[in-house]
Amino acid sequence: MTMKILITGAPGNVGTEIVRQLHGLDVPFHVGARNVDRARDRLGHETNVERFDFTDPTTYRQTFAGIERMFLVRPPRLANVARDIAPALYAAIGAGVKQVVFLSLQGVEQNRVAPHHKIEKLLRRLGVTYTFLRCGFFMQNLSTTHRDEIRCEDVIAVPVGQAKTCFIDTRDIAAVAVRTLTEDGHTNKAYTLTGGEALDYYQVADILSAVLQRPIRYTDPAVPVFLRRQLARKQPPGFALVVTALYTLTRFGLAQQCTPELAQVLGRDPITLRQFAEDYAGVWQPPGAAEAA
Repeated sequence: MTMKILITGAPGNVGTEIVRQLHGLDVPFHVGARNVDRARDRLGHETNVERFDFTDPTTYRQTFAGIERMFLVRPPRLANVARDIAPALYAAIGAGVKQVVFLSLQGVEQNRVAPHHKIEKLLRRLGVTYTFLRCGFFMQNLSTTHRDEIRCEDVIAVPVGQAKTCFIDTRDIAAVAVRTLTEDGHTNKAYTLTGGEALDYYQVADILSAVLQRPIRYTDPAVPVFLRRQLARKQPPGFALVVTALYTLTRFGLAQQCTPELAQVLGRDPITLRQFAEDYAGVWQPPGAAEAA
């Protein structure tokens, strides 16, 4: 019997790609989003979008009606799991949701202060069937968070030193998520998902330089300088602190481990950073380049 699926976290990077892949399958699903119009504009008006807000219980009934499997993404603005996330999960399970596939973090099992750790613990305690996707650093951070500094300044400025990162393409994460949402055999499992190669940011800059055919430099700012720059760019203080902390942990080698689990689930190798750079090259085109061409 076909399961009806709920996707949260769209129109984010992973959720958007899951929706794109599900449209290619004969699988009933809908998206739960705070801003319905924005989600439809990004995902396509053929996508069924319901208004869903973790902090608004009036949205729960319609969102969870008939849902059996759910893809869960923690909104970055919500850090208090007991107050902001748990009520929606209680409501989902009460409405009949049988499996939750949760977008988590690589190494979260040792990071007790992370909201993702608390959500994993809550899901286990609730007794719902779960699948945890513990993901490494997204390649798409380079095409979103760091897009403008690469596009306008030809630099990557993160405080990581020479430490390596095993980047993963969000398209691969979405492919694993779709498998776990539409196939059996993934219940009560935790997959640590990474790409297949650990690279330092000097190597990342070299790859971008070759693909974009202009020099891209890695500048390795000091941690306080990086934090001040985030705040100067009007990033919310909480977000800036979390990003700075993640890169500081990366500096100590905590993101360098590559795992075989993505290849084991998908039966193919992960997308490489070179392939990602070629596919996304247009987003780093300098201002005015299109007009000049």
